[in-house]
Amino acid sequence: MTSINLPNADRTISPYTLTGKPIPFIKHKASDFNRIAYAAAHVVADPLANNDPWLTPAIDWDTTLKFRHRLWDLGLGVAEAMDTAQRGMGLGWMEAQELIRRAQREARTRDDALIAYGAGTDHLAPGPDVRIEDIVRAYEEQVGFVEGERGRVILMASRALAAAAKGPDDYAQVYQRILTQVKQPVILHWLGEMFDPALAGYWGQADHDAAMDICLDVIAANADKVDGIKISLLSKDKEIAMRRRLPASVKMYTGDDFNYAELIAGDEAGASHALLGIFDAIAPAASAGLAALGKADTTAFFELLEPTVPLSRHIFAAPTRFYKTGVVFLAYLNGLQDHFTMIGGQQSTRSLQHLAELFRLADRARVLADPDLAVARMKAMLNVNGMVAE
Repeated sequence: MTSINLPNADRTISPYTLTGKPIPFIKHKASDFNRIAYAAAHVVADPLANNDPWLTPAIDWDTTLKFRHRLWDLGLGVAEAMDTAQRGMGLGWMEAQELIRRAQREARTRDDALIAYGAGTDHLAPGPDVRIEDIVRAYEEQVGFVEGERGRVILMASRALAAAAKGPDDYAQVYQRILTQVKQPVILHWLGEMFDPALAGYWGQADHDAAMDICLDVIAANADKVDGIKISLLSKDKEIAMRRRLPASVKMYTGDDFNYAELIAGDEAGASHALLGIFDAIAPAASAGLAALGKADTTAFFELLEPTVPLSRHIFAAPTRFYKTGVVFLAYLNGLQDHFTMIGGQQSTRSLQHLAELFRLADRARVLADPDLAVARMKAMLNVNGMVAE
């Protein structure tokens, strides 16, 4: 059995023997699933670019786009230019536009490419002089760009709106203005403050239950323009409560990277679809599990996905906004990119201890595609951080 010396929480080092039998990469079609499933996809940095990583993003476009095709081959949709792509944490609007253009061009080469694009206001810096009308115009610019590329919109939460809004009426005004203009139904995105502290108090209420009432009123008033809503509050009870109150035509897309397996499986009153950053990291397992669920084999579904939940909870542990580092590290371990470098230098946001535990959990979740390669790359990571891993 393959083994590796890994650091423990008490600073000791002990051997870890890999136990997981990797879940194979098996192609599926979205029609194999009875849930709609988007993976929010990461971008691959260009480590050889002569740039200032904290200031100027450098993207390896070929590898980034190849990863999108991998997700489509598994039957998953792509949620593009979202927070998993480091939107607002290294990926600016200028780079997001190029990513959207290129991804849409790739999507047009296939007849099975489900993709939707984040449109927000991140090119508008929050500040005391920002007015509601400025926020509306910022949303209009980004939505117009996505629709101009013939793309589908995911309407992202706005830091500028969270900072400028005086109360729920300002949120209702902004969303009403945008939703009356969109060409096709959008996916709303309610990202909790655990993912982005600047979004605390979104919908004009600090309490999530009170905020949910405001959000549901906005959806009810514009149900014909809302395909669904993704909520990322890391609370299955809140998601289920909201899911049960949605209009029949509006889908719930789980963004709960702590409880996705049971939320997708559903209950007697319904189920959630998926729009998840963790599906980037565990794509073959997600695809296999969804295919099993599509055959009404809930036992196989849970056998495949439940072991990935501890891994996901670790990757998305507080500070949750740094979860992208774990997603990219797992892509590196799995040979999907040749380096562990991120735009904005974000590879530095997690400790060696965190990455070592991620390795163990990924093995137990059966998502290390090539254990020997993963061990070699983990050893390289340990060595560069001063630990002799042989």
